[in-house]
Amino acid sequence: NYLGFPGTMACDYIDYIIADETLIRPGEHVHYSEKVVLLPDCYQVNDDTKRIAPTLPDRQALGLPREGFVFCCFNNNYKITPDAFDIWMRLLHRVPGSVLWLYRGDDAAAEQLQAHARSRGVDAARIVWARHLELAEHLARHAHAGLFLDTFNYNAHTTSSDALWAGLPVLTLEGSTFASRVGASLLKAIGMPELICSSAAEYEEMAYAIATSPQRAAELKQRLAEHRTRFALFDTARFTRRLEAAFETMCLRHRQGLAPDHFRVART
Repeated sequence: NYLGFPGTMACDYIDYIIADETLIRPGEHVHYSEKVVLLPDCYQVNDDTKRIAPTLPDRQALGLPREGFVFCCFNNNYKITPDAFDIWMRLLHRVPGSVLWLYRGDDAAAEQLQAHARSRGVDAARIVWARHLELAEHLARHAHAGLFLDTFNYNAHTTSSDALWAGLPVLTLEGSTFASRVGASLLKAIGMPELICSSAAEYEEMAYAIATSPQRAAELKQRLAEHRTRFALFDTARFTRRLEAAFETMCLRHRQGLAPDHFRVART
């Protein structure tokens, strides 16, 4: 079980689930029908050759205001739950001139989110909608955002790693499930654990602090740029060696007539 579903498949015919120490803790193995394989650093594979378009439309061409802080979340709209949305709306109230940049995947969802913004006293025009672009252009437009706000119950997964690859810091709330810990796993693997929050209140205050301190926001982007090629998250060759080592261990146990069992892949 890998990448397709961030949790147990509850099937007796799937032997293993690929995870890491952040996603599945030792006492939680009992909740998985699969045997847990822990990779070092992070379970998620990333492509360190992904191209970022060299040219970038200006903010206004993307529907963004000329000035003001841009909070961003390019997750699928169905991941947005009221607890996170309430915080986002409070941030718009607290940070004058700021906007929330969301991915527009479904018109009905967009209309509902705009209605919920208005019900919280926020002008719906402060939600800016990003439409689908080819990957290189999508990665490039992250440069106009100041902070990626992760969703809670089901984090950004590939969407988060895309933001980090493009140089946009991601703020996450570490939850109690596989799906709600992926953001924490990614941030640890790129050496930015200070962006992992343990409570909704901490998440809100940290987002506010970053949005109202241009120096802090710039420092986070600078550190992320330095870490991108130094830390494990985007080291595709190293990840490949580790995943292949996991496959080799699985195959060796099978050939020896041993049942699947939990194991940890060595840090190499």
